Amino acid sequence: MTLSAMVTRRLLAAGLDPEDTERVVRAALDEDLRYGPDLTSAATAAPDARAVATVAAREPGVLAGLPVVLAVLDAGGIPPGAAELLRADGDRIGEGAEVLRIRAPLRELLGAERTLLNFLTHLSGIATATKAWVDALAGTGCAVRDTRKTTPGLRRLEKYAVRCGGGLNHRMGLGDAALIKDNHVVAAGGIAAAIAAVRAAAPGLPLEVECDSLAQVREALGAGAGLILLDNMSLADLRAAAAMAACYPSARLEASGGLRLEKARAVAETGVDFVAVGALTHSSPALDLGLDVLASWPGSRQDHGTA
Repeated sequence: MTLSAMVTRRLLAAGLDPEDTERVVRAALDEDLRYGPDLTSAATAAPDARAVATVAAREPGVLAGLPVVLAVLDAGGIPPGAAELLRADGDRIGEGAEVLRIRAPLRELLGAERTLLNFLTHLSGIATATKAWVDALAGTGCAVRDTRKTTPGLRRLEKYAVRCGGGLNHRMGLGDAALIKDNHVVAAGGIAAAIAAVRAAAPGLPLEVECDSLAQVREALGAGAGLILLDNMSLADLRAAAAMAACYPSARLEASGGLRLEKARAVAETGVDFVAVGALTHSSPALDLGLDVLASWPGSRQDHGTA
């Protein structure tokens, strides 16, 4: 099976890969049905019952994941036209804000409820956390970026949620950019040697070098590194690294390692260009959204209105 043309268009418009999204969504739905059909819904809802339901926020935050919700409904046998999107991804929403309404067969709706909420609450939680960093950095010229510390199988969706919150994506995988870390430095015999080896192997590939000392920063700059990751450095060392990099107009600096939101602005004001925050994707709490059935009726009753 494939997703409908309408859902595919919405995913593409959001910068999401339809095939990857469908794979993740179908795996999530199958996970719920692994041990048998939805007996609770079958016992409590008539076969032909239909319903209208709302999804609303139970706390303020930033929304992300609506195209994925449409994919869940589509894969779960509910026509995507059954959902009326009332808000857009990236919107700030307040407590009680209604984000979508769904008019659909009740059994199918109940079967898809947890899966669609799992995606929506998780991705919205990431977007909300990202927006907090964006707000903290506002006016400094420093941007927040994610990392590869993502939930296995959900990287594209989680990085999409970071974008919804106003953050930037780092590399998507191991092949679209090079990041020379401490173990690569040991393997190559030094930072300059590692830079030379990567450039020889992939001349056009974006390259970043991780440094955990000012001596390494000096070596990386001298070797022509354009982007340097400053790992677990103090504010004083970050400022010193920025002073070194000022002599290299094309060089950019990224602070990383144990960064906390309350220190975000202080880190940005040292002169770094980016802060790398793995917690955006590996530790953001889910945003509380809930689905409530507003009304249900026998399937023989004619539906009114649109959803």
